[in-house]
Amino acid sequence: MTKILLSAAGYVGIVFPLAVAWHLALFKDQYQSFGYFEGEPNVPIGFASVIIQGLVLAAIYPLFQPNSTGFARAFLFAGLAGLFLWTSHVLGFVAKQQVPNAVGFVLMETGYLMVQFGLFALVLGLIYRAVK
Repeated sequence: MTKILLSAAGYVGIVFPLAVAWHLALFKDQYQSFGYFEGEPNVPIGFASVIIQGLVLAAIYPLFQPNSTGFARAFLFAGLAGLFLWTSHVLGFVAKQQVPNAVGFVLMETGYLMVQFGLFALVLGLIYRAVK
């Protein structure tokens, strides 16, 4: 249970600050030009969403046991989870509305999710590494 809570906390500790910095500071103008924000973002709901994602991913990870171990296992899991989120978050957004410069949006969000899930994989690999 400790590793699950550490994994969830690691996810939240990475994702929330990264999301705020990426979407609301570094690339805010680009995301506004994509029509990503309708009014002001609701930060508390965004934070709750990240907490739920972290808990779900952290709970599923121990059940994910392919024939790989350590960081290979962590990157495979994070890659699959990231791909799943990418299809619902990025492609879903482009499918639901007209996005000016849809290719630019897809590229920006793909980069963001690669950073997000790459860092999460590192956290998982460190938490679940084999201690000798």
